[in-house]
Order: sequence, then C-alpha cells, then structure tokens
Amino acid sequence: MNQNIDFKEVITPYLHKWKFIVLCVIVAISFAFVYLRYADYEYQANAKIKIKETESNKTLPEISQLQNYGLFKTENNNVLDEIEVIKSRIIIEQAVKDLKFNIQYFVEGRIKATEEYKNPPLNINFSAPDSIIHTIDTTFNIKIQSATNFLLKGINFSEKLNFKNNEDVDLDDEGTVYAFGESIPTSFGAITITPRIGESATKIGSNIKIKINPLATVVSKYKSNLIIGHQEMSSIITLTINDNVQEKASLFLDKLIEKYNEDVQNDKQMVVDATSKFINNRLEIVSEELGSVDSNAETIQKTNKLTDLATQSNIYLESERQNEDRLVETAMQIQLIDYMNQHIDKDKDNTELLPANIGIADNSVEQLTQQYNNLVLEKNRLLKNSSEKNPTVVNLTNQINQLRTNLSQSLNNIKHTNEMNYNSLVAENQRISSRIYSAPKKQRQFRDIKRQQDIKEGLYLYLLEKREEAAITHGVSSPNAKIVDKSYASSKPVAPKQSVIILAALILGFGIPVALIYLLNLLDDKVHNINDVKKQVTIPFIGDIPKSKKSQKLISKVDYTPKAEAFRMVRTNLEFMLQNIENRAKVIFVTSTTSKEGKSHTATNLALSLSFSEKKVLLVETDIRVPKATNYLAVDNDFGLTNFIGNHKIEPQGIIFKHKDNEYFDVIPSGTIPPNPAELLMSNRVKELFDYASEKYEYIIVDTAAIGLVTDTLLISKYADLFIFVAKANYITKKQLELAQRMYTENRLPNMTILLNNVDHKKGYGYGYGYGNHPKKKKWWKFA
Repeated sequence: MNQNIDFKEVITPYLHKWKFIVLCVIVAISFAFVYLRYADYEYQANAKIKIKETESNKTLPEISQLQNYGLFKTENNNVLDEIEVIKSRIIIEQAVKDLKFNIQYFVEGRIKATEEYKNPPLNINFSAPDSIIHTIDTTFNIKIQSATNFLLKGINFSEKLNFKNNEDVDLDDEGTVYAFGESIPTSFGAITITPRIGESATKIGSNIKIKINPLATVVSKYKSNLIIGHQEMSSIITLTINDNVQEKASLFLDKLIEKYNEDVQNDKQMVVDATSKFINNRLEIVSEELGSVDSNAETIQKTNKLTDLATQSNIYLESERQNEDRLVETAMQIQLIDYMNQHIDKDKDNTELLPANIGIADNSVEQLTQQYNNLVLEKNRLLKNSSEKNPTVVNLTNQINQLRTNLSQSLNNIKHTNEMNYNSLVAENQRISSRIYSAPKKQRQFRDIKRQQDIKEGLYLYLLEKREEAAITHGVSSPNAKIVDKSYASSKPVAPKQSVIILAALILGFGIPVALIYLLNLLDDKVHNINDVKKQVTIPFIGDIPKSKKSQKLISKVDYTPKAEAFRMVRTNLEFMLQNIENRAKVIFVTSTTSKEGKSHTATNLALSLSFSEKKVLLVETDIRVPKATNYLAVDNDFGLTNFIGNHKIEPQGIIFKHKDNEYFDVIPSGTIPPNPAELLMSNRVKELFDYASEKYEYIIVDTAAIGLVTDTLLISKYADLFIFVAKANYITKKQLELAQRMYTENRLPNMTILLNNVDHKKGYGYGYGYGNHPKKKKWWKFA
C-alpha cells in the first residue's frame, strides 16, 4: 500500500465543513464581544516605597556573624519582615475601614450597572455601631421616584414609615416608598438615605443598588489580590493591586502605605513613652532627695551660724574644687548605673523597653540600649502575626538575651570602675582636707552636705534635659516607608484583555469544530470513497456509482446523468477485462458483504447499460431468499429459477421473460421461494441453465445473495467469469471489507473486482460533465 500522505485527502473533510467552521468562528467571536461588553473590567494600580533601615539591623559583630550560619541565615531579612507587616490583616483592615470599601453603590446604566465610589449618588447613614455594620451582608435596591421619594426593596423592614405633611405615596408589592432623610428601621438598625447634591445628583427614575459586605470578606479579598514584590538585596518594594474601580485601586495603596507608617510610628512612640515614664519616675525620687538635702543644709547653716559662706569658700584650694567636681560626676554616674540595673532586673520576660540615652558616660551602653529596644520592638511587631516558634522570633529572642547579658556586664564593669575612681577621689579629698587644718569642723560638715546637694541638683537638671529630648524625639519621628512612586492606576483595564479574549475566541471558534471534525473522522470507520477502499483491499477497482435521487432507480438509454455515465464506465471496464472470452456469453456475478448495499440495483442497471449497447443480456436472479432485482423491472417472481430447478419438465426458455421496452434485455426471475435454497442451487439444473444461456446471450448478469450472510453464492461461483463485489459507501465499515479481501486472497471468487456504490460525489469525486447538458459553473465558495 502507498504510505505517502495525501494532504488533499487530509484537508478535504475540513473544506467540506468550511461553512460549519466559519459559523463556529463567528459565534465564538460574537460571544467574545458580548462578554467584553458586559464583563467587569479590572484596573491595576502600582506604587513603590523604600523601607528605611532600622536600628535593629545594626547588631553586634559577634551576633551578625552567628546569623550567617545555619537556620537563621538571611540577607535582607528586614525588608521581608516589613512586607509581611504590610500584608497583615490588621493593616489592610484599617485601610478598608477608613475607605469604607465594604459599602458599594451601583448605578444601573444602558448596558450594565457600574459602581460609583468617588461620587456615589446617595449617602447612607447607620445608627448601629461599626461592630454591627462591619458584619452585615445584604443588598437592597433603590428607585428614585421623585426629588423627595424613593422606592426601597430587598431589605428587611421592622415597620412602615409614616410620611409627613400627609403626602400621598404608593406602596408597591415589591418594595416600600420612603422619603429622603427619614429614618428607615431595619433588622440591623435604623438607616437614613439622603441624595447627593451637585454634579452627581441622582436623576429621577434611576435604579441604584447598594451592597453591604462583611468587613472580613472585603479584607480577605484585598489581601489575596495584593501583590508585593522586591528585588534581592534591595530595600525598594513594589505594591500592586487589581480592582474593578480605578479610583479604589489607587486609593487603597495610598491608604495602605499611610496605615503602615502610622503603625511604625506608634512603635517608635512606645520607646519614647517608656523613656519618658522612666525619667518622670526618677525625677520624682530625685526631687524628694534634693529637698531632703536642701533641708539638711539649711539646718546645718542655722545651727553652725555659717552665714558668710562666700568668704569661707576662698580657703578651698583650686585642686580641692577640681576634686569635688570629679567626685560629683563619678557619684552621678554610679547612681545612674544603679537606676538602669534596677530597671533591667525588674524585666524578667524581655518585653519591656529600656530608657534610651539617660546620660551614662559610655558609648557602648548607649549603643546596646538602642539595639535592645529595637529588637524588643521588632519582636513584639512580629508576634502580632506569628508565634514564639517563628524562626525570626526565636532569632530575635536570642539576640535580646545576648544584648541583655552584655548590657548588664557592661554596666557592672563601668560601675566597678567608677566606684574605684570615687574611692580614690574621696581619699584625695581627705588628704587635701587634712591640709586645711584651719578649717573649722562645722564648715567641713557643711561641705559634705553641700556636696550631696550639688550631686542631687545636677542629676535633677540632667533628667529634665533628657525629658525634653524625649518630647522632641516624639515630635520629629519620621515614617519608615519613603514613597518612591505614588500609587498610579492604569487608564486601560488589565483584565479582561480584549486582544486575548478575541484571540482565544478565534482559536476556540476554529479549533473546536476542527477538533470535532477530526474526532468524528477518527471514530468514523465507514467507507466513503475510492481511497478508503484502496487502503483496505488490494482487489481491482472497477468503478464507483454516484448517489442519486430515490426516484431515479434505473438508468435509461438516453441518459446523461452521472449515474448513467458511471455505469457506462463500468461497462467499458468489464469489456476490457473480459475481452478474451469469445463464442459464448460472459458471465458476471454481482454480490456484496451484507444486505442493502445496492447489489440488486447494480446488477439491474449494469444489465440495462450493456443492453443499451445492443448486446444480448440476460439478468438471472439467484438471490432466491430475498429477490429484489426483478422488483426494479416490475417482473413477477411467482415463476422462475426455483421452478426450473425443481421441475425437470420445464425448459430454460420457459422461465425467460422478455423486457417489454428493451428487445436486448431478458430476465429470469427467482421464482417461488423454496425451504432449502442452498441444496436447490447445488442441482445440475443450474449448470444446464448456464450452458443454455451462454449460447443465446452475450452477457449474463447474475444477481447473487450477500456472501457475508449465506453460502449460496459460493455454491454457484464456479459458473462466473468475473465477480463484482459491491460495497456501499457511507454504509459498510472498513472492517467488513476484510471479508472481500480474504475472498480475493484465497481466490474463492474467480476474477474478483470491487465496485463502490452510493458515493456522495459532492464530498469527493464526481462527473462534472454530461452529453447534451451544459456544465454548471462552479461556485466561488466551493473549495472541493
């Protein structure tokens, strides 16, 4: 068999169905345009912000090295943490609440209802608290009837509204008429609806739908739609959101950034408040101690009558004054360290913030205090959206513990150093005091009190200064997110994309019918044309008979139809194949695989075609079970072949009937249907009949039984010079042709040929001409 691909054969089924394919494409594109017209478009808004580096990232070198190993290895952990904070439900919920996204207003238009957010046509006020409003899930419709009234439906009412001024209003079965500004009682509290005045004023007859969604549902929607992206090793992040309303997408990003900065500033304020609280507590204690020292100094002055202190102070040496100053400074440092240690010891859970920059003269303590506060703040922020088992929280806890230990150790070291300095200064002061032998004992007592007074006064003034610094820090705190690109919503919708939808419709409109045709052809195992026959069998092909009208069963002598031309072509082929047979009739058997394949029809028309060429033709009906050939010729079957075989007294010429309109055409009917057809055909009377007819006729056409159903044809096949195996197009399956191929391979039927009947030439090959007829002009849309 030929294995080459015939591309014409491949595309022919699709070309035959081109109208169906074009119709599907048109329908698909039409649906696409209808969808695009009524679809809810989505607009995309984008914004860029830069996350400022926090002090919590400036860890100690030793801790920084530990972070580069194992489970806690991070490169840009601060940005990732801030992204999670921005995407948290707390921040998104605050933004949605402020923007009131849970209440939507839809105005019915000519094509579809559109949402109005920036300038809604109505204002609605609730008497119920936000805790109730944020859980409502309801929708109600409003139709504006006049400048003062509207029809409300789709909501649960607790009572009817009494209108003022005895105004006549109609109550509709599907709703209730109310007046603008009146309190409307509902199942979730009273509401008041007022019209908007101005450019967006509501028109009479407008239909408006108000939809109230649960806040949690709206938050979940925006949380799932929010996309935050950033590049590695960069502190700039991009925020993207899609929404059906262009203004809502842009406003949401702006509000989200605003709420995030507020959250960060609140965290910073917690540090300032903790420092201020610490300073105020110490100010109270120092103030009491300073008052006590002042009182003691006053008592000593009165008791010892030390009135001229300015003159007495001249006896102090310059070195003693310097030593006194150093004593005051060292004692103040020791006191501040004691305060800090007391505060650290009280915080056992590492959740309290330490006072920052209280004046301890050591930069490492100030740095450790700052880092400790930032880490505690970072840990508390992460615990809002995670648990203690979060790897980042565990990492922060380890850092806080390490810093706490380092801070306590540093404070103890500094205190020990200051205590040593203080003792040495006291010894030095005693040495100097011993030299001032002329100073009275009472004056030295006063000097001790004065020293304590100076220490307390200096500490009090210092704490006042730090409190002012804390207040200034609160006033100038900066946001954590710097806006790089303000939110911008695209003017063109990002979904659905018109080009993609139309392209998809075009692909589906073309692909679905093509796939359907391909699937039907794949599942179709029927024989349709000559190519299907040649692919299945190697039997010589003698011709194909086109499908004709039901009214045209038999051909005529003057007939130029495709059917008549096809039989003439078969006649010519038969004459060529049987040209070696001379001096007797050429016996042609016609059979098929099964019934209703046009076997009898073919035999009858073939006999007529041969007779029209003025050849003596005899048609023998041997299908004695279900005779049909003689029915086409209106010949009575009551007497014929079976009668001849069964009755030896009947002569062959006694069962031959002349065709009334054709002198070259004779017919032998099947006769009475016998109970034993197979045994009857095995009689020698059959040979006697063929011997007689061979001398009288030029062609003997024998209509036999279907070979796939009974064995009758095989019993008389030895009398045939040529077999025509009829296969009906669009009826017989390719598998059924295996019987014909087997008969041909095993040489069971002599000189076997195959003929394809009932071919639809509109879907394949046809005769485009006829004698005496004008050929029809081919239409432009006919591809095959």
